[in-house]
Amino acid sequence: MSTKASHPLLPTTLAANLLPEKLDEDKLTCCTDQLKDIIQDLYELMVQTTSYGNVGQGVSSKDVLQNTVAHLHASLTQLHASASSPSATPIRVPPELIQYVDAGRNPDIYTREFVELARRGNQLMKGKKQAFGSFRDILAREMASALPEVKGDVENVVRETGGEVRKLYEPATGETGEA
Repeated sequence: MSTKASHPLLPTTLAANLLPEKLDEDKLTCCTDQLKDIIQDLYELMVQTTSYGNVGQGVSSKDVLQNTVAHLHASLTQLHASASSPSATPIRVPPELIQYVDAGRNPDIYTREFVELARRGNQLMKGKKQAFGSFRDILAREMASALPEVKGDVENVVRETGGEVRKLYEPATGETGEA
């Protein structure tokens, strides 16, 4: 089974390549605060444009709107400066996740499905590893008994491939020669 096209959620890059090795919490907090400020500025801009001309107390709507736009510009400039600084650690987001969000779906569902797929893949690989280990042990046991002159080589191969040499001399348990 190929993992390349088995499911649309499987990323084309490894998860280890998506996040930097060490994510600085201060930088993350700063970026989060800057984004919150930008969202607040956009909200204030929306309020100012919907109530344009209704501002009282001697302050013109134009001045309030200009101040709001200037504050939004300053916030965006600050975010851009921090994002393009040499010390900024790039965080790559999988294109599949961006497409998922663009389609109006919850990114938490993407994460849950991705984790389930990873778990399923890990279980599959664990099963394959156990099956190959069992095959290695059976083959080594049969080779050691049928060809005593290569017994040392067989033991070395079993040892180097992560097997236990003592299992070669234990009676076979639960193994049948039938398929």
